[in-house]
Amino acid sequence: MSTETAQASYRLPWFAVQVKSTHEKRVTSLLQYRIYECFLPLYTSRRRWSDRIKSVELPLFPGYVFSRFTPAGRIPILKTPSVISIVGIGGIPAPIDECEIAAIQRAVASGFGLSPHPFLQVGQRVRINGGSLCGLEGIIADIRKRDHLILSATLLQRSVAVEIDSAWVTPIHTSKAQPRSTKTLYWPA
Repeated sequence: MSTETAQASYRLPWFAVQVKSTHEKRVTSLLQYRIYECFLPLYTSRRRWSDRIKSVELPLFPGYVFSRFTPAGRIPILKTPSVISIVGIGGIPAPIDECEIAAIQRAVASGFGLSPHPFLQVGQRVRINGGSLCGLEGIIADIRKRDHLILSATLLQRSVAVEIDSAWVTPIHTSKAQPRSTKTLYWPA
């Protein structure tokens, strides 16, 4: 992508493109070939076959690819093979918050262990104060005795868990009372 195209693309909003199951990498390649900026966050998972165990890269948000474009210019996206739709409200594409995409991009680039996580909207919000994830905000959870920061893509109602060092975490205090959640979240001791 040329520098001029990249700069123009940077100002465009991010959208979630819904794709056929297992076609995320294919759609990302097709859109990038058409000079669209795309983001497909992946994680490594160990899969067991009858004769071996293999590490495979899977999408953090199965069935979705993120791309920058104008809502008026969405027709070429929708005509791309394996694209189902663009996530939106009432047929109008809804942009994803730039901060949510930036947080997920930083988490992927950090090299820490990532995994999909059930969407959480309420719970203890925290800020990371050290390391490569410094400044990110999310929800803290204790998963199998390891601390994880939960980053959410609110529009998709999906979340991602990234392993963190609990020494880097400080709680964010909100002025309004948080509603109680049915999920139990643990603050590291």
